[in-house]
Amino acid sequence: MKRLALAAALSLFAASAFAAPVTYKLDPNHTDVIAQWSHFGFSNPSAHFGQADGTLVYDADDVAASSVQVTLPLAGLNAFVPDLTEHLLGADFFDSAKFPAATFKSTRVEAAGEGKLKVTGDLTIKDKTRPVVLDVTLNKAAVQPMAQREAIGFDATTTIKRSDFDVASYVPNVSDEVKLRITTEAVVPKAEAAQ
Repeated sequence: MKRLALAAALSLFAASAFAAPVTYKLDPNHTDVIAQWSHFGFSNPSAHFGQADGTLVYDADDVAASSVQVTLPLAGLNAFVPDLTEHLLGADFFDSAKFPAATFKSTRVEAAGEGKLKVTGDLTIKDKTRPVVLDVTLNKAAVQPMAQREAIGFDATTTIKRSDFDVASYVPNVSDEVKLRITTEAVVPKAEAAQ
């Protein structure tokens, strides 16, 4: 009986430990934010925002307890054409000399079906903060083979109006609406993984 009681207690402890929220650190090498817009209706250029830094907390049993906080340094912006990258970083658009980073901080996380979430949060660009809703897909949560640590991966999409953030040059010829596609991988930090 004692063994059965001990086994039951251990299994309850293991289940509760597994169900606890897990804190992950974004992996900038496997996190990408791609912005795409219309250029006079002729083409749909894109720009990549790299060097993401942030923290993701995920609770599989209570997704409302999950959260994400991300900083995107504009030094990581690359439009794949040097002149365009320079223009986007300049005063017409992001004015990165004055505003060196964009940030996102979640305010609500909701389940939206199997493996799907809706993440509402505050996006700040050029000191303008606006609410944004991300449609998120959970790709995988498991031990990442190369890192040998717990990892999690998500994809997300949303559409924003750049004029909401004072990045409105050339609207409407260059579309106000910008589609964002995000893919991210995050791992449990080494210190926490060792505990």
